[in-house]
Amino acid sequence: MNNQNSRLFVRRMEEYDDALLTQAVEEIFADSAAMQQLTPDSRVLLKPNLLAKHVPERAVTTHPAVVRAVIRALKKRGIQHITVADSPGGVYTPAVMKPLYRQSGLQAVCEEEDAALYTACEWGERACTDFDLVPRFSWIQPALEADCIINLPKVKTHVMMGMSCAVKNLFGLVPGLQKAEFHMRFPEKEHFARMLVDLCEAARPALTIADGILAMEGDGPAGGQPRKLGLLLASEDPYLVDLAVCRVMHFPPQQVEYLACAMRRGLCADAFEESRAQGDADALFPRTDYQMPESYVAVNFSGKRTRAIRWLFPWLEKHAAPRPVIVRSRCIGCGKCAEICPGHTIQVSAGKARISPQGCIRCFCCHEMCPVKAIDVKRLFVFH
Repeated sequence: MNNQNSRLFVRRMEEYDDALLTQAVEEIFADSAAMQQLTPDSRVLLKPNLLAKHVPERAVTTHPAVVRAVIRALKKRGIQHITVADSPGGVYTPAVMKPLYRQSGLQAVCEEEDAALYTACEWGERACTDFDLVPRFSWIQPALEADCIINLPKVKTHVMMGMSCAVKNLFGLVPGLQKAEFHMRFPEKEHFARMLVDLCEAARPALTIADGILAMEGDGPAGGQPRKLGLLLASEDPYLVDLAVCRVMHFPPQQVEYLACAMRRGLCADAFEESRAQGDADALFPRTDYQMPESYVAVNFSGKRTRAIRWLFPWLEKHAAPRPVIVRSRCIGCGKCAEICPGHTIQVSAGKARISPQGCIRCFCCHEMCPVKAIDVKRLFVFH
């Protein structure tokens, strides 16, 4: 997918106001060639970020008001087949999904706007025609059937990837615990990132509309703090959206491994180009105080490898990397972390979770899924 001639739509949006969101999405659709090609018979999948069971005010999930505005824009164009669907990282069953949709506010929106909310939790195989590492994915059924995918990510930091928005949101097309299998197959960041780019190229979202009105900073994508950005971003090029988010977070895009992989494949520009922004482009200034994940505080050994301590570096490189740690005082023993752990290195005993460090691959899935923020990101104190 090469949309490097696409533009980025930027709109200041201080609150989730239905009228203003409807107007903004109308402008986005009017300027999108992909949206103009839709017909009443087109099957459209709206892919929000539904990470876990959280209310919209936590800034973990895509706000339902954004989803509502997109549904209305599609219905205005006569689209009949609109489905909202996602698959978070845990067990993927109707009994699990229904409370998540209800808590996030998406169930109410779909009922009020007469859109389908997918809870059947079936999936199938999708072959990739242009791939680097992964020739085939399992996808949730609505993604296999869709003529058009509209990607609706949340602007967030991410303890494993640095930031999470357009490209990372598409990982939700992979059903449930099969995400953990990818973490085990690709424990290295570079390989995992190459997989994400393959997934993005296979999905080819027609349009991405990113919810940065209330974003997240710190140890995201679930354990951080809400950050009011007041931005709605949209483009037919998902990489462009992510480059813009890096600019806003004041974070080098080359440090987002999947963007670096996309750059090497010629799918993504090396940096955000201001000339590609339209609308409230001046709102894309860097927030130099944006709090990045603890896991992305750099550990730099360059220039320090003297002969006297060279033997120590293999140990440092293995043990100095950030890792998840259970805060026992906050742990409620729910077992969500053990359920999602790719390496099965977490056990719950006496009502508390415990991580075996020997098997931990530092994917931070446990941190991502903990409902009570009982898992912190820690590193050796000498590198703080």
